[in-house]
Amino acid sequence: MDIVIDLTPIMEFLSLPPDEMAISLFFLFGWIPISIIFLWGSYLVWLDYRSGVWSATNKFIFLAIDIPKNNQQSPKAVENLFTYLAGAHGTFDLIEKYWIGMFQLSFSFEIVSIEGYTQFLIRTPEKFRNLVETAIYSQYPDAEITEVSDYTSTVPSNFPDAEWDVWGAEFMYVKPDAYPLKTYEQFEHNFGEPEMTFKDPLATLMDLNSSLGDGEQLWFQILVKPTGFDLPDRGDKEIKKLLKEKTAAKENVVDKLLGLLFAGATFIADIFSPPYEKSSEEKKDESLSMMDLKPADVAKVEAITRKINKIAFDAKIRVVYAAKKEVMNKPKVVNGVVGYIKQFSDMNLNNLKPDTDKTMTSGKYFFKKSTTLKKKNTIVRAYKSRSTTVGRTLKAMTIDELATLWHFPIDSVVKAPLIQKASGRKVEPPMALPLSGGEREKEENFESDFKDMIGGVNTTSNKSTESEDKKEGDMESIFLEEDVKDKFKKDILANNQKKEDKEDEDEAVPNNLPFV
Repeated sequence: MDIVIDLTPIMEFLSLPPDEMAISLFFLFGWIPISIIFLWGSYLVWLDYRSGVWSATNKFIFLAIDIPKNNQQSPKAVENLFTYLAGAHGTFDLIEKYWIGMFQLSFSFEIVSIEGYTQFLIRTPEKFRNLVETAIYSQYPDAEITEVSDYTSTVPSNFPDAEWDVWGAEFMYVKPDAYPLKTYEQFEHNFGEPEMTFKDPLATLMDLNSSLGDGEQLWFQILVKPTGFDLPDRGDKEIKKLLKEKTAAKENVVDKLLGLLFAGATFIADIFSPPYEKSSEEKKDESLSMMDLKPADVAKVEAITRKINKIAFDAKIRVVYAAKKEVMNKPKVVNGVVGYIKQFSDMNLNNLKPDTDKTMTSGKYFFKKSTTLKKKNTIVRAYKSRSTTVGRTLKAMTIDELATLWHFPIDSVVKAPLIQKASGRKVEPPMALPLSGGEREKEENFESDFKDMIGGVNTTSNKSTESEDKKEGDMESIFLEEDVKDKFKKDILANNQKKEDKEDEDEAVPNNLPFV
């Protein structure tokens, strides 16, 4: 039986003029990509609408964190804090995600300097307030947490402005996020006194914050969103690249469709083409072992392995410097912030750099002025709304990287002034604390009244009475000495209080602080 394939329709189609051929192809297949684009756009618009409706039902609050003086907790305490906050991660079913519009809420860890006064803050959904407070108190039992208002309201959102100017940028990874940054453990050394073995990288930022004057504000923000466990898969891919191992690519719908077409074409070609012998040579395995890698590549594999074994968040860094035009000093502040960020660079692994292409408030080549103004408005509004979608995409940061970038300064290392701290450790008075003279007098009056109530009568002899009078005289002299001591102690405490009041007056707090 002969198989006859009629190719006449195909040949007639190929013989058409190019314009008629294009029109025919459009009517036959052009509706497919148009429909796909329309459906995808409708899906995005619907999801954005439902997410906006649900987001409006969530209230966010600002918590100012004050750590007691003489803090000696290392960034490891803040690393534990981030570990606990990973419990805010949630999963959503199809109805919650696509109909209700629910999504993972984020946190914002901020360091703000208003005219040289530095404050650590956390912006959190109100329903996670207890989670945040528990995380802080578990590591810093004597911390003071105060709900405050948003400090960004004093700076305009629209530029150009007659009084204010602004600079801002987001900082992004140079390499894939599977490569780690330099963490706080790499800032330790064994030279000097034990309390000086940790060289706190936050000292430079604290000193820069303290140098700001009237009309200047510096906002530092790390947006943090709890996430799943996708980082290990990305890390394994980077390790396989270094080891030159081949990985099977995941097929999507288009790949599967093309694969079926290719398989059909191959089957037809095999029918009409003469048989041929397949090569029996096997391809060599070109993958490398750890022994074959260069020392730098070995360090990369080990560092990636350490990072993917830690809990990670999706995060990004955003910085805004706002100041009145007559006092704005961009070279000092901008270069200082970039210098602070460069401390965490490891040239063999990863580092952070300002996003000069998309978010940094500067223009290139043509339309520089209009481009700069647009970027200023965008980044200020994004900072004020704590948006995770405007600007660069969130990337994975592990708990130790976040703790390195945002932690409470150690007093023995960081000496910058005007950092808000709790007044001191608050404890209950000891049970055996001596009573003051007034309290003793109350006790004596109570005892005498109690004796009168029960009808106590003195029936002792004259000798015993004289002896008791002598003892009472001795006791009165002892109490007198103790009263003098109490008065002396009160004078010392009063003098100390005057000194503290004077220090408080010297470190006056600006009027536009964000406290409620």
